[in-house]
Amino acid sequence: MAFSSTMILPLLLVLLSAFSATSKSVQENFMQCLDANSVHPIPISAFCSQTNSSFTSVLNSTAQNLRYLMPLVPKPEFIFIPVYESHAKSAVICAKRLAIHLRFRSGGHDYEGLSYASEIETPFILIDLIQLRSINVDIDDNSAWVQAGATVGEVYYRISEKSKTHGFPAGLCSSLGIGGHITGGAYGSMMRKYGLGADNVLDARIVDVNGEILDRAAMGEDLFWAIRGGGGASFGVILAWKIKLVAVPETVTVFTVPKTLEQGATKILYRWQQVADKLDDDLFIRVVIQVTKTSQKGKRTVTTAYNALYLGDAERLLQVMDQSFPELGLARKDCIETSWIKSVLYIAGFPSETPPEVLLEGKSLFKNYFKAKSDFVQQPIPETALERLWEMLLEEESPLMIWNPYGGMMANISDSAIPFPHRKGNLFKIQYVTSWYEGSKDATRKHMDWIKGLYDYMSAYVPTSPRGAY
Repeated sequence: MAFSSTMILPLLLVLLSAFSATSKSVQENFMQCLDANSVHPIPISAFCSQTNSSFTSVLNSTAQNLRYLMPLVPKPEFIFIPVYESHAKSAVICAKRLAIHLRFRSGGHDYEGLSYASEIETPFILIDLIQLRSINVDIDDNSAWVQAGATVGEVYYRISEKSKTHGFPAGLCSSLGIGGHITGGAYGSMMRKYGLGADNVLDARIVDVNGEILDRAAMGEDLFWAIRGGGGASFGVILAWKIKLVAVPETVTVFTVPKTLEQGATKILYRWQQVADKLDDDLFIRVVIQVTKTSQKGKRTVTTAYNALYLGDAERLLQVMDQSFPELGLARKDCIETSWIKSVLYIAGFPSETPPEVLLEGKSLFKNYFKAKSDFVQQPIPETALERLWEMLLEEESPLMIWNPYGGMMANISDSAIPFPHRKGNLFKIQYVTSWYEGSKDATRKHMDWIKGLYDYMSAYVPTSPRGAY
């Protein structure tokens, strides 16, 4: 049932003094406080408690790391899904008033479950911004206002609806929520041309600790600086971003060229390390490294796949590659000329011929148990070290590494422009991942021990004072 302000006000002080940590009292007190402080009515459907049959599906909806959905991991007392920005404002006011810890998420993946799990503060509640997902694109102004719950893919699609020559330099994973993407300094395939999504933000709307909704002018430049790239959840609930659109050509080119160990992968990757950050700014070539099966029964090898976006046509791309990275042996048959919006699908790993409308579904391509770590690299890793690295990868069941090139605009932006300091001097970033499909303690310990060992091994080849991480 909905609670009216006339029912609540006479009882409010009594309810607050009688507040207890049981699931029922937490939710009832919160609902009553919300009703007393909300401009807009709050539908009962905005609440999902642990006793609700849909609780698990709602909690799991945008959670990709199954490690944080295990039974023993503390769950929120209930999930509140704001329908209006004012609901999020009231939620902060009431959480503060009732001394309830908040977690809030905008959707998409969360490697360590920080937006929907808590092993420290209990009880806690989850504010899910999935309903706050409006996108208003203004091509004449080269900007768009995007609510935090919209996915990166939705943003891409809505921009492409209005223009074939505008884009936004956000993430490679289209299911990632734009709210968390920008606060975390996430990167994408146009980072060498335009920097990060967080580098291209013009304004924002945030609920601060006092329950005030602030834009850039109201929050001031210090807070506006802090929420872009350093973890905006430390300062409040991000409601929306005003982003700056960037120019993209009508025709872009993508390619994926795999090289196995048997095809000279080690030498080619050593060369990539020397040139990746110095290539034409229009060219982004990342390396996806996995263990694959060979044609010989039972034998496995390491495959390095060069996955790229070039902001131009194939003819010009081939000229750039011939001048800068001929060792890869890129041929015309490897190149796919397409539109920018379809390049988004390609880089995200969707099957060919997938229509762009799939971006509106916001679905992730994976959900499993995994652990990831990262490093920034400032000197090429020697071939001998790579050979030992391959041996370690072959010891694991489903290892993955992704090497993302820096340079270009990433080297031109000051390391203090926003709270994302990984700029000039970094050749590339490595992401290490191991994933598994059985949640037992033994399986978890085995894979966690492996990635810790790999991380320890790599300490000799990355900066250590300090050792940076993404």
